[in-house]
Amino acid sequence: MSEDRDAKWFAEKLSDRTIRGIALETSALIRAGALPVGTKLPPIRDLAFVLGISPATLSEAWSELRRQKIISGRGRNGTWVSGDRFVAKPARLASVGDYGTDALNLTAAVPDVRLLPKLEAAMAYGASAENLNSYERSRILPELEDEVRKTWPYEPEAFLATNGGYNAVYTLINALVMPGAAVAIEDPTGMRLLDILEDRGARIIPVKCDREGPLPSSLEEALRYRPVAFIFQPRIHSVTGQSVSSARMARIAEILRDKDTLIVEDDGVADISTAPRHSMGHLFPDRVIHILSYSKTHGPDLRLAVLSSSRAIVEQIQSYRSFSAGWTSRILQSAAAWLLRDPVTDATLRRARQIYSERRSNLIRSLNERGVEAAHGNGLCAWVPVSSETFALVTLAARGIAVHPGTKFSVLPSSHLRVATSNLTDRCEEVAAAIALAAVH
Repeated sequence: MSEDRDAKWFAEKLSDRTIRGIALETSALIRAGALPVGTKLPPIRDLAFVLGISPATLSEAWSELRRQKIISGRGRNGTWVSGDRFVAKPARLASVGDYGTDALNLTAAVPDVRLLPKLEAAMAYGASAENLNSYERSRILPELEDEVRKTWPYEPEAFLATNGGYNAVYTLINALVMPGAAVAIEDPTGMRLLDILEDRGARIIPVKCDREGPLPSSLEEALRYRPVAFIFQPRIHSVTGQSVSSARMARIAEILRDKDTLIVEDDGVADISTAPRHSMGHLFPDRVIHILSYSKTHGPDLRLAVLSSSRAIVEQIQSYRSFSAGWTSRILQSAAAWLLRDPVTDATLRRARQIYSERRSNLIRSLNERGVEAAHGNGLCAWVPVSSETFALVTLAARGIAVHPGTKFSVLPSSHLRVATSNLTDRCEEVAAAIALAAVH
């Protein structure tokens, strides 16, 4: 049964009239049971008047609680207490189902463990890393930086080793983007990137893409909202498998030239791609952040990515990291440097790249033969157009095949399936036939 609390009662309980203070004290009242789940909160204008603050201030405070799923509703229907505690979780990732052992699970675009390099020798080498067990918060081991520089797409001022690609994005977003700030990002994009932005409370501005990359007209429209950052995947798109063409890259640079927007280049699939590395870092070294992850190529348990940017930006990101893990394991950094020098690892990666390409191409070719116009490309998954995501998911589930709906990777309306191909070995024709049936509704 719901309860009401009038503005006078509420105002007597709040001593801090700032945005943060109101959010914290309201949250405390909810946790203490003074505002039980189901309680209707007073109208913003009424409470703001009694508190002697502007309605905008109160609205911002409650927007934070709404983001945390503690309160819900707005407008004429009022606002209600919907939860008594906030447990942060990535909504898209957390919604991944348990499909059982009998299902062919094509939801996870992860590396085939049989195609990853062996880590034993690298880890043994890493155990004698320079300055091992020091509490010095070093940004990157010199030997890893030396190896990374050999193939980096531009000459940056500073490097930083992080605990994987998503850790790099999460850290830089929290270090550089204020809650409520606009961030432009490719649509579709990685679902975990959307989870990170939503957790931060960023305003997500989608930038539509075609087979050459972000559409210039859509990027220009997004820039009208003055985004703090633009996040895109220039080398290979982790969802669609497409690469940004040289001509499109030049056009994007032209559009961003006179802006102050941070440019985040995310290379999460790395050398699984046959596309060359490229970056706008040589044009905008003071605001490009280029990220290269080694999870897909060298192993997710290596927990390693490297980012580059200006010294000032790297220092900001490193300062934020100091609240938690102030540095990335020197053992893992040194092991990664060993792997980057190792010719056997290089041969393993070349073989993996070929096999992943064949697996993806086999599915795309089989789909094309059945009239499904999925695009050729690179990477660990395919982006397949369908008439209805819901119908397609149900049709495939009935045949014991699990895939992701495109909706998880987009903030715009979607009619696609994201199908992981990295571990699709001997059932390609079966999957293609099922998708062809599912694609038409």
